[in-house]
Amino acid sequence: MARATTPLRILGLVVLALVLLSSSAGHAQETAGTYTNPVSKTFADTFADPAVIKGKDGYWYAYGTTDPLREGERTYHTIPISRSKDLVDWTYVGDAFNAFNRPSWAAPDGNLWAPDIRYIDGRYYMYYVVTQTTVTDEPNDNAIGVATASTPAGPWTDSGDPVVEPRRGSGNPGDFKWTFDPSQFTDSDGKRYLYYGSYYGGIFVTELSEDGTETVGEPTMVALDNRYEGAYVVKHDGYYYLFASSANCCAGPTTGYSVYVGRSESPRGPFVDREGVSMTESRVGGTIVVTPNGNKWVGTGHNAIVTDLSGEDYFVYHAIDRADPYLDEPYGINERPMLLDRLDWIDGWPTVRGGEWASESPQPAPVTTPLAGDSFNSGTTLGSRWKQNGGRWTLSRGGDAGGYARQASPDRGKRFLLHRTQPPADARVEGDLRLSGGQAAGVVVRYKNPDNHAVAWLDRAANALVTEAVVDGRAARRSAPLPVGFAFDEWHNVAVEVRGSRMTAEVTDARLHDPYAVSELTLPARLSSGAAGFASRDGSAEADNFSATALYVPSTRTAPAPRVGAPVYSDEFDHPGLDSGWSWVREDPDTREEGGVLSWPTQAADLVGTGNNAGVLLRDAPQSDYVVETKLTIDLGTDTVRNFQQGGLVAYVNDDHFLRLSHVAIWNTRQTEFGKEMPFAGRLSFGGMLVGPPDETTWLRLAHRVDPQNGEHEFRAATRREGEPWIWGGVWTLPANTDPRIGLISHGGDQPPATSEFDYFRVYGQ
Repeated sequence: MARATTPLRILGLVVLALVLLSSSAGHAQETAGTYTNPVSKTFADTFADPAVIKGKDGYWYAYGTTDPLREGERTYHTIPISRSKDLVDWTYVGDAFNAFNRPSWAAPDGNLWAPDIRYIDGRYYMYYVVTQTTVTDEPNDNAIGVATASTPAGPWTDSGDPVVEPRRGSGNPGDFKWTFDPSQFTDSDGKRYLYYGSYYGGIFVTELSEDGTETVGEPTMVALDNRYEGAYVVKHDGYYYLFASSANCCAGPTTGYSVYVGRSESPRGPFVDREGVSMTESRVGGTIVVTPNGNKWVGTGHNAIVTDLSGEDYFVYHAIDRADPYLDEPYGINERPMLLDRLDWIDGWPTVRGGEWASESPQPAPVTTPLAGDSFNSGTTLGSRWKQNGGRWTLSRGGDAGGYARQASPDRGKRFLLHRTQPPADARVEGDLRLSGGQAAGVVVRYKNPDNHAVAWLDRAANALVTEAVVDGRAARRSAPLPVGFAFDEWHNVAVEVRGSRMTAEVTDARLHDPYAVSELTLPARLSSGAAGFASRDGSAEADNFSATALYVPSTRTAPAPRVGAPVYSDEFDHPGLDSGWSWVREDPDTREEGGVLSWPTQAADLVGTGNNAGVLLRDAPQSDYVVETKLTIDLGTDTVRNFQQGGLVAYVNDDHFLRLSHVAIWNTRQTEFGKEMPFAGRLSFGGMLVGPPDETTWLRLAHRVDPQNGEHEFRAATRREGEPWIWGGVWTLPANTDPRIGLISHGGDQPPATSEFDYFRVYGQ
């Protein structure tokens, strides 16, 4: 039997409906949600080389390299596109290219790879690799192209010819440098740059024409060949940061692909790492941002960076599940889904999750629903959540933005559109602004009344980003110039962070860490709180995608380094002959002990593959956790071409299953490589990750622990140069049912041998 509905019950239902409506409109701070990698699982099993942008319609859009998306699918998606409201749940929306809009200069058998997405002067720009072109009649003549669109989902129109033409290598037919992995960057002076390149040829930066479709002037090398690819550049606290990936991207379960970073005071470099080593030196520099950490994820590389609404940065990249490394059959397409993890800036250097790196367990979700927000895409009026002061704002519709707020009065003076929900004291307030005729448009962070408020202005008359605090009608201002020709009549994002009394504003095209200007101001105590919203001055202005939320609290916690305990074994090599604990796999008679050094010329032999003709000097490892260390001096030169000569530590199960940490020559570079070989699906799989920059004398460590969950042997690598701290790198694993021995190697290449000189071999407890 139906019950009578009382007036009190009706009132309660009305209140509940209003609360739900308010929440759906963006009033409520996001509850503590979580997500689990990979975030692309909702629409794809593989989504490599991801690039992400927040569109003017309020969605985030992601773009991936050309591949099938799902297991069992045989259709290649030519740069697939997906979108998301929260950076976690993604929906496939289509492919950027098909038979009708494919670049005319792309050869029929050419692929389109590694997109980079930007928003420039009111249009979306997508740069990409074309692996085979019609520019020459030779194979492998890869080049960089660009297409534009009025919306992030397209339709896309190619510019008609390459932005960066195929670049010849030696001059032999079909020998072209790898012109891969574009990344566009706009500097504060308005100059546009493009970074591109890969292992064969190195990474370069070149200036672009104003329309972004042609190169200007001579390129500059910023990262050495035979080491880096996948460039991505941001500006942070006055420095330019070059993120670049290294090692083999696609070695299945042994993919050591990782991301490293250097920083510079110029977009053309030189980019140096935390130790001050350049990314163009032969002993190559690069500070680790993310590298395999021993969990399910390997091949953690090729990144983009996005910022959530609280101001916290997130690292977007691909990785490989080592238990499911291929899309279908083994040794086919590497399955590289898209991952998302927090990016921390600690002491001026970026690192994923404080050095814990890729996550496989639930993580706190990015803040994507603000305390107060509006995309103006629904409804016909601004509604009760907004109040106006000094003028009339209305809703308009059009273009990629969809709905937006517009103040059209031509009269002089300030006009405010204020959200009724007041942000906390430490807050991030942002929005998209466009000047259709007025002198200034602004983001309001604290408003009490017309005589007491704080605003960050895009100021046409001053051609500047202006931070302004007005108290009792008197204004204090700071300004940062905008480039000549700044397009005030196109959408730009203005984001303002207030932390304590400090107000910091920046203006970008699309929130991609390439600010045209940054302006700071100390707020007076009178403005310790207030409403947030938009403002216009002296004429019409438009605003969109308002967000105000609590400012994130930076994480300064770093992952602890492995503990190094008391010595449990040491061989200082200060007496003739090896002690009885050592044993050989294929003894090398050229090895000798003299002067406190084990001297071992590199053998023209190797362990990798099926040849297995290199000597290995081994001893039993402790049954508990331990750290093994050696001090290695090896003269591999700095400007001579050598290949694969190396000396270092080994953790050895057998000839086909081992880990190797060595100082190695790879063509013109000198690197510390932590490699792994293992049997997989009837073949041998080998790959490596890089650690810190080497020197002629380099210290090497492997820290061993047994994973209590699965019994695997985890080995974490570290390297050190004279007078510098240890750099702890990534983790490889060996199976639980093995008993790996530890020791030394010195081999590789057929050039005149170098000599590995081991000063000692020590084992410590943990």
